[in-house]
Amino acid sequence: MKIVVVGTGYVGLVTGTCFAEVGIDVICIDIDAKKIENLNKGILPIYEPGLEVLVAKNVANGRLKFSTSLKKSIPGADIAFIAVGTPPGEDGSADLKYVIGVAKEIGESMSSYGVIVTKSTVPVGTAKKVEEAIKEALDIRGLKIEYDVASNPEFLKEGAAIDDFLKPDRIVVGVSSPRAEELMRKLYKPFLLNGHPIVFMDVPSAEMTKYAANSMLATKISFMNDIANLCEIMGADVNMVRKGIGSDARIGNKFIYPGIGYGGSCFPKDVKALIKTAAENGYSMQILQAVEAVNEYQKTVLFNKLNNRFQGNLKGKTIAMWGLSFKPNTDDMREAPSLVLIESILKAGGTVKAFDPVAINEAKKIIGKKITYCDNEYDTLVNADALLIVTEWIDFRSPNFNKIKELLKSPIIFDGRNIFEGKDMNELGFEYYGIGQKIIGNYE
Repeated sequence: MKIVVVGTGYVGLVTGTCFAEVGIDVICIDIDAKKIENLNKGILPIYEPGLEVLVAKNVANGRLKFSTSLKKSIPGADIAFIAVGTPPGEDGSADLKYVIGVAKEIGESMSSYGVIVTKSTVPVGTAKKVEEAIKEALDIRGLKIEYDVASNPEFLKEGAAIDDFLKPDRIVVGVSSPRAEELMRKLYKPFLLNGHPIVFMDVPSAEMTKYAANSMLATKISFMNDIANLCEIMGADVNMVRKGIGSDARIGNKFIYPGIGYGGSCFPKDVKALIKTAAENGYSMQILQAVEAVNEYQKTVLFNKLNNRFQGNLKGKTIAMWGLSFKPNTDDMREAPSLVLIESILKAGGTVKAFDPVAINEAKKIIGKKITYCDNEYDTLVNADALLIVTEWIDFRSPNFNKIKELLKSPIIFDGRNIFEGKDMNELGFEYYGIGQKIIGNYE
């Protein structure tokens, strides 16, 4: 079987590499010649644990190839995955110009039956537009080549994408013909041998499943952040509340950890897109509108705590920041809460010294020279007035607390991810502010 994956971003590169890992011949396509040149040298455009090793291995054994030419790669392909970006427009809708552009080019180059699969996260109805773009290109060529369009949304967690792909909790495939189903089942057979379920459905339902899944997870996060904020007002401890509700099997203990808002490339974009899709069809997604509003507010919570502690005067203050990426085990800075924090601190007249285990280079591209980048977490503390914990990297979970106290001007910590317990930190001599924790501030 020969497959083509168009797009070597996060989804496309992981998809292509993992299919190659189970023995399938894969060609990954991208219009960025420099990116393809780097990939052929083993230089990856993203950070994802374990991916670099798998890419090198499968390139070496000849199952994984990279090219800039879709025209040369698509003829004879059994399946072509479209995994290009769908950035949000100003109105929140998903921009499909890259998806449709690839579909048109496939129609201009295909030579035999194949299944064209949307892997990118796309609104309901996109498969129909892809089908029309391919047909239009074939009509111009005067050819009647049979093809099917399918939807195969990804459910990958950044930082755990390899395991998520190779050991999926479910594989969702939307098809419109038995022929397409048979081919997609054959493609995923190596994964089914280990008992991982594959769910076939109609194409619109598959497209909706992706948005519904991410929107549900975003809802759980915003709900817990709302509860955390109320806990602080009422004198309750959200960590205790979380444990109390998480033991209910109907709720579960995942995605109920309060923090400073979700970010990344998926949740913000998908929530906006689903709200927009509903509005275009005369329906109001009231819950998701609230989810989005809560999340935007939550990104300001840590700054508000910091600003209140210094009585609204951060001018001349140096703030240490641990973590820049939107979550651990990734260098992804898209929609990261750290960006909102940094902007607010700088606007208030403060300065920022930051460290992140992998996202420094990405941060430099986005933030530039507005802040100081440090080589390790402890260097950020030198002459700093307070420490902000922004990303819950494992590196930060068991620090040298004595060293932190020695280096900070005052032992003040604002923990945006509730890595630590307020009571424990107070006993260690820290003035500690968490999210939704009963014990905050300076307790003698």
